[in-house]
Amino acid sequence: MVASPAILDVAVTTAALSNAEVVALDRANVFHSWSAQKALNPLAIAGGSGSTVWDHDGNSYLDFSSQLVNTNIGHQHPKVIAAIARQATSLATVAPAAANHVRATAAAKILSHAPSNMDRVFFTNGGADANENAIRMARLHTGRDKVISRYRSYHGNTGAAIAATGDWRRIPNEYSRGHVHVFGPYLYRSEFWSQSPEQETERALHHLRRVIEAEGSQSVAAVLLETVPGTAGILVPTPGYLEGVRELCDEYGIVMILDEVMAGFGRTGDWFAFDAFNVTPDLITFAKGVNSGYIPVGGVVISGEIAATFDERVFPGGLTYSGHPIAAASIVASIEAFEEEDIVGNAARMGRDHLDPGLLALAEKHQVIGEVRGRGVFWALELVQDRETRTPVTAEYMGRIKAELFGRGLLPFIADNRIHVVPPAVVTAEEVAHALRIYDEALTATTI
Repeated sequence: MVASPAILDVAVTTAALSNAEVVALDRANVFHSWSAQKALNPLAIAGGSGSTVWDHDGNSYLDFSSQLVNTNIGHQHPKVIAAIARQATSLATVAPAAANHVRATAAAKILSHAPSNMDRVFFTNGGADANENAIRMARLHTGRDKVISRYRSYHGNTGAAIAATGDWRRIPNEYSRGHVHVFGPYLYRSEFWSQSPEQETERALHHLRRVIEAEGSQSVAAVLLETVPGTAGILVPTPGYLEGVRELCDEYGIVMILDEVMAGFGRTGDWFAFDAFNVTPDLITFAKGVNSGYIPVGGVVISGEIAATFDERVFPGGLTYSGHPIAAASIVASIEAFEEEDIVGNAARMGRDHLDPGLLALAEKHQVIGEVRGRGVFWALELVQDRETRTPVTAEYMGRIKAELFGRGLLPFIADNRIHVVPPAVVTAEEVAHALRIYDEALTATTI
């Protein structure tokens, strides 16, 4: 048994620490998520500002992962940090049953950017329990049980949220009932043998309709979709797909839940990703970008119709930290900064004018890039061994390119055979250009 290193005095400044000391303390005490523990060697991040982070040994990195695609407002935004400090000195916590000004203001700020049919906000601790409670609301509102979600999706790691998830993390966690999965549009690897976006939309909607009918439409409470699936590959929906899902939900009396945990609050260059489509959901789940993860928080934006279900009926759900005042203060400051600094507009411009043409130019140069897709500051490069067969590159290749990117000073987001290009929404044109050079160098240096 290896002895634990001495616990470091929390008053010691980060400048006095080395990466090795921090990693040793971490590995002796911290159990990491989604990981086999023994071989872990985590990056020791000491600080950050905007689109940059640095470690304890003085190395800095362009953060084109946004950590877990959540630091939309960048690291250490001064207005948000100041709001957190002010709230901590005035009221650090309050029970969710109390009326609290900053909580109510945070809800009002969120609703000001939501569709007009939205009436209330239920706050949670993060995205997973946002989806958990949205599912609960849909089931209670409809009196039905089943939830349809996509195979290529991620909705969180609580009971119903992980069962609704479509990727490998669902398999060892299927303890929740009533979940059904479908394939959504993904033209590059179509499950429907489609040759065009129009075919992909038509066939994916037919597939969804048939699953609803086969499962018994009277038993389906909700269709839960990430507006733009994130971890699954940044799969921008084909034209008409979300609108078609809305029509099916209306036809069969099904609640439409759009998961905007990763895609919302500027990530796609819109306040909500669904703003780019002609669709209005019944429930919206959010977290991550609403305050860039500075304080854990999430929630459900609820339509007036569903909120009215609980006017005289008790909603059987709640959390000790629902609408925590420090988290609420961070939301208010974040949304105000988004509004005052045109951060959503910046994300749209960076995507349209810099990331889109820059990533397409990389694809012209590097045959390993099979497809470029995305919006705003939400992009994916799908890497393949051969463009004709579209065979994904190996995990070993992805490990090598990750090391090349990291060694050149870029913190990447790697998922399966993809590089997700997901900088903060405050990223500058100069930072994008720098990152594009690093991607180019790393792709050049990494042979199949």
